[in-house]
Amino acid sequence: MDLKTLQSFIRYFIFSRHKYGHGIHSPFIFDVVSNVFRNKTDSAIVCKIENIRKKLIADNRVIEVCDRGAGSAKMKSRFRKVSDIAVISAVPGKYGVLLYNLSHAFGGSFILEFGTSLGISTMYLASAKCDARVVTMEGCHNTSEIARECFSRAEITNIQILTGDFDGLLPSVKSLKTPPGLVFIDGNHRKDPLLKYFSFTAEISDENTVIVVDDIHSSREMNEAWEIIREDPRITASVDIFRMGILFFRTGITPGTYVVRY
Repeated sequence: MDLKTLQSFIRYFIFSRHKYGHGIHSPFIFDVVSNVFRNKTDSAIVCKIENIRKKLIADNRVIEVCDRGAGSAKMKSRFRKVSDIAVISAVPGKYGVLLYNLSHAFGGSFILEFGTSLGISTMYLASAKCDARVVTMEGCHNTSEIARECFSRAEITNIQILTGDFDGLLPSVKSLKTPPGLVFIDGNHRKDPLLKYFSFTAEISDENTVIVVDDIHSSREMNEAWEIIREDPRITASVDIFRMGILFFRTGITPGTYVVRY
């Protein structure tokens, strides 16, 4: 954890509250924090995904990784062990469960993900809404192929992987002409690309769309991007749980930014 991230975490630790929703004046956000965040997850699904994670952590294959985004601060070489990617890049189980719960509550018929990696987050998103179409975009062919292996092993069939540069893939997503219920942005940890992906998502969304942004305090750039996004006039409310930021477009809810201990 670098100095900037540590400072952000200290501020979060001091000012975060409402772990169980107490003191939140927005009925809608109160329900999200107290019920959606804390909803019971199917233990069999969690066990299946986490067992696949264990296999990935034990996978000593070395693959060449094409980093189209900011790249990994911990993995500099383009040749990486699958096990290292699983440990460093995959979303932790705690947040996978949160994605599952958010998907179950808000996923609707279409879920969009920026950044598949090895597919752990994708499996959590897709398992919660088996009747939804889950479109996930990944910049690296080799990691997307391993993600496909994981989806097959988990017997999850409602995932479509698009591989390539996101800018080139976005027209295909737009052509679907379906507002996403849930969007998870975890593909490029830099300010300008994140703002671009948010703008694209806002353009194709409706008021029921929920956006989750990963690693919002991982760097100065990400901090700046998060501040700009949460103040966008189209956003009515946001929730900051330090690792992730959650954004709502809904009208009729009490506006504000809620820093929540998770």
